[in-house]
Amino acid sequence: MTLLSSSTLFEARNFELELGGALAQLALAYETYGALNAAADNAILLCHGYTSNPHAAGDGAGWWHNLIGPGRAIDTGRYFVICSNMIGSAFGSTGPGSINPATDAPYGPGFPPITTGDMVAAQVLLLAHLGVGQLAAVVGFSYGGYLTFQWGVSHPDRMRALVPVATWNRSRGGPESIAEIEDRFAQCPGWNGGDYYGRERESGVRDMLASLRVETLRGYGVDRALADRLGSEAAANEGLKKLAGLWAGQFDANALIVLRRAAVRFNAWDNAANIKAPLLYVLCNTDKRFPASELAEPTMAHLQASGVAASYVEIDSPYGHLAPTEDWQKWAGELEAFLDRHGAAS
Repeated sequence: MTLLSSSTLFEARNFELELGGALAQLALAYETYGALNAAADNAILLCHGYTSNPHAAGDGAGWWHNLIGPGRAIDTGRYFVICSNMIGSAFGSTGPGSINPATDAPYGPGFPPITTGDMVAAQVLLLAHLGVGQLAAVVGFSYGGYLTFQWGVSHPDRMRALVPVATWNRSRGGPESIAEIEDRFAQCPGWNGGDYYGRERESGVRDMLASLRVETLRGYGVDRALADRLGSEAAANEGLKKLAGLWAGQFDANALIVLRRAAVRFNAWDNAANIKAPLLYVLCNTDKRFPASELAEPTMAHLQASGVAASYVEIDSPYGHLAPTEDWQKWAGELEAFLDRHGAAS
């Protein structure tokens, strides 16, 4: 488990889970940007991607720093932005790499099953701790978009706007996607059913994490972005390996499995009629993970037929799943205008 130096830790006890059981100790790592106003109604909850972290802004390392800050699309002069690491992840929040107080050892493969509803419920506790009232908006990228939709169907009165980005309102991938991950780690000589802690390098798990990360980043379009930025394919390949190695030293293989299981259970499609807040749906025309050509039309039709005030933005970009980050200029204006119309307090 890796708590970033820029993150703060919120803790609670006896956190009950939707599928049964509880976490005796709950930790949620989070970061904030801007300030909460006197009415406590200017907060934007930002939800990160599957393998990402809560460091979204504040400096050039923040994964959406071009979109969040003073005078930017998500203007921290107006909004109080909160980004929390989802439970089950590996950047400070309670997950498989955390110590189980009942055994004084990492949970590992024994971490209890969680849902996107549990992730949202943990965020509800964090917002209460921070004194936040009605949210200006919930905004989420990729897996964070799952949580954005989950917020909309589970707590429809809690926000004035929803912005799910490069995502869908039900799972992409079934149980086979879990088996694929498990099968890859089973090849590691020291996997030991997921009980590999303290032997990350010797077990082969860290190398497998790095290998999987390179594949993921290529699928997201990071190789194309690096090649354009660094000037050659060779430089991009080296850059991918460096990024993957750094990430593999921070993440947890069991977290990949736990979060994927929760994703497979996710379904906000069936409850779309619960959503009350206006919604801006954002996709990219070259995203292979959430292809606009496949998802945009049926999803928008379903949302609108369900009574949701949904609008749509499609980013024209060669950067695939990375487009909302890499080509942020191409949709920042639409995001800012949407928040101006719906997120600002009346």
